[in-house]
Amino acid sequence: MAKVKSIYCCNNCGAESPKWIGRCPVCGEWNTYVEQVVAAKPTHTRDGLQPPTGAKSKPLRIDEIASASEPRVDMGDAELNRVLGGGLVRGSLVLIGGEPGIGKSTLILQTVLSLNDCKTLYVSGEESARQLKLRAARIGDDNPDCYIVCETSLENIMTHVQNVKPDLLVVDSIQTIATETLESSAGSVAQVRECAAVLLRFAKESGTPVLLVGHINKEGSIAGPKVLEHIVDTVLQFEGDRHYMYRILRSIKNRFGSTAELGIYEMRQNGLRQVSNPSELLLSHDHDGLSGVAIAVAIEGIRPFLIETQALVSSAAYGTPQRSATGFDLRRMNMLLAVLEKRVGFKLGQKDVFLNIAGGIRVNDPAMDLAVISAVLSSNMDMSIEQGTCMTGEVGLSGEIRSVTRIEQRITEAEKLGFSRILIPSHNVSGMNLSKLSIEVIEVHKVEEAFRLLFG
Repeated sequence: MAKVKSIYCCNNCGAESPKWIGRCPVCGEWNTYVEQVVAAKPTHTRDGLQPPTGAKSKPLRIDEIASASEPRVDMGDAELNRVLGGGLVRGSLVLIGGEPGIGKSTLILQTVLSLNDCKTLYVSGEESARQLKLRAARIGDDNPDCYIVCETSLENIMTHVQNVKPDLLVVDSIQTIATETLESSAGSVAQVRECAAVLLRFAKESGTPVLLVGHINKEGSIAGPKVLEHIVDTVLQFEGDRHYMYRILRSIKNRFGSTAELGIYEMRQNGLRQVSNPSELLLSHDHDGLSGVAIAVAIEGIRPFLIETQALVSSAAYGTPQRSATGFDLRRMNMLLAVLEKRVGFKLGQKDVFLNIAGGIRVNDPAMDLAVISAVLSSNMDMSIEQGTCMTGEVGLSGEIRSVTRIEQRITEAEKLGFSRILIPSHNVSGMNLSKLSIEVIEVHKVEEAFRLLFG
């Protein structure tokens, strides 16, 4: 008979301990250890050898393995297909996380309702069938091949899967599902790990793709054990500010595609609308004659777009100057302010500096450095940047403007949107044919050159 023992697991990171402790030594959280009963299985026979496992596979040389492209399911959503790497791979396990009320369930529901000739089983552990019907009516789509079931028992869910035999399984959310083989409550480390493992086994054996919706904790990461993100094939993050209409879908992990892709949506009353050209929406306002505004040409994944960078510099009202950045890394902004003071000679030590990326989105492209320091200097001098000017370039610690990637795509996007001139690093100009461009391309080597061109 197997021995029964208890261990203590951290609800935040999944670390295990033989006894209860107040503070987790791995993640540092307090009062997160809960008791779990486990049964120790015998691993050795009397002669000291492990029992046979009946393995059906055998090692293969890497040149013996057949290589073929993975078949994908078209989700009917260009933004979602781009982030997934071209579509949903059959037999894959995809986890979508995001803050409460950001639109995760709306995105999944409107996607499965738009899939024709695809039998979908939508398992909801948080909402009733009536609530889902009201949301589907608000979206305005209807699909007779979409089946809804409200269930939190994993065993009952697998029974419904065997009866319906869906082409796509959606579980909303994984933290509400529990299996009867474990005594812990739903959402615990053991329950999330076991339920995810069962769903992964079902996806790989049947070839049915599974979409999981996951909660996030107060730090912004997926709630539950970290092993959940290791189990799944793809982790998508749905983010945005509730006070803005834009939503961004990022790929954090993707075994079948790139993690640099970005999908942009616009939240409306009747659901989420795909934004195919975000530059036109992010540049919808006229800022001619206003200081502290610079237009940056950024790239996320393979998509170039122009975004407005706003800065405000004012005298410090209190003893300690404030530094605040929305949509931009605060530490990088402090580094750029130090470059301005050391290399250019502008003293900002006794002034408040506020930076905002318009639209409520967050961009991590280092090519926005030149636009950030230009907006800061424009606000500090109270001089506006000439209308129709955009810029791209990474700023180094010595004040030089470093080259950026995919400069041709950036210039083409600025030209398409009607900009008259663009400032680019001088190292990017070599080997380029500028004669066929209608936009004026200005090469700059240092930040001083860029400031002289912008402000005279």
